Amino acid sequence: MIVLIPALAGALVVSGVMGLVIGLQPSEHVDRPARPHRTPRLSKQTRRLLLAGVAAGVLAFAITGWVLALVATPVAFVGLPVLLSSSSAQQRIVRLEAMEEWTRTLAGVLTVGVGLEQALVTSLRSTPAAIEPEVTRLVSRLRARWKTEDALRAFADELDDATGDLVAANLILGAQRRGAGLASVLEGLAESVAADVRARRQIEADRAKPRATARWVTLISVGVLVVLAISGTYVEPYRSPLGQVILVLLLTAYVATLVWTKRMAIGRPMPRFLATTDGVAP
Repeated sequence: MIVLIPALAGALVVSGVMGLVIGLQPSEHVDRPARPHRTPRLSKQTRRLLLAGVAAGVLAFAITGWVLALVATPVAFVGLPVLLSSSSAQQRIVRLEAMEEWTRTLAGVLTVGVGLEQALVTSLRSTPAAIEPEVTRLVSRLRARWKTEDALRAFADELDDATGDLVAANLILGAQRRGAGLASVLEGLAESVAADVRARRQIEADRAKPRATARWVTLISVGVLVVLAISGTYVEPYRSPLGQVILVLLLTAYVATLVWTKRMAIGRPMPRFLATTDGVAP
């Protein structure tokens, strides 16, 4: 019965860390008015890592006899790549770059004298992949005879970004006033977004240094723990049920430190200022 205590403690760690892993992953930008909320699903890569972690955990348990290895190893395979990566920040920068490029393209189309709606439709052909789904749905709404302002507000909701709100707000004003000068406004906005992208890239370059240090410290710590668990007598006290519980607490504290570091490296997004279009059916 006492042997089950480390397994129960490990299972609690698994539940907590898996929740953190799902919470730290960037959310998908979906068409909120059109699609119901769906339960997050594990990606194909995450499932592969989980299967590999389960196999490694069974092997580690067979070699060391540690019950904790059955749950700690899969958690390490799935959680450490998320905690030590910077994919979410890079994705935000890529989306900002896409907004800047699309805004500049749209400004260029408007300079030839076409209307705003036609310019939006034309811009779809050269839209960057990062925001292509959102622009595609915007064009589809315009072709379905949506009011331009409503379509742009739904577009801003899908982008779910303060910069996207800024772009959409300027387009909404252009749709309301129908005056000259929108192209120059969008050009200036694109320059502003480009400067923001450059600043964010510099910040990420500075954050990459402590992140690399944490990655190496984690790899070295895991390597030492594996070697000692297989061949050393230093970790012999941790083979007992009480030792396994203590090891769970130590590993949990280490993971909490990584989570804390990850949270500090994630910048807070600027608040949006455009009202949402909840309740508007496509």
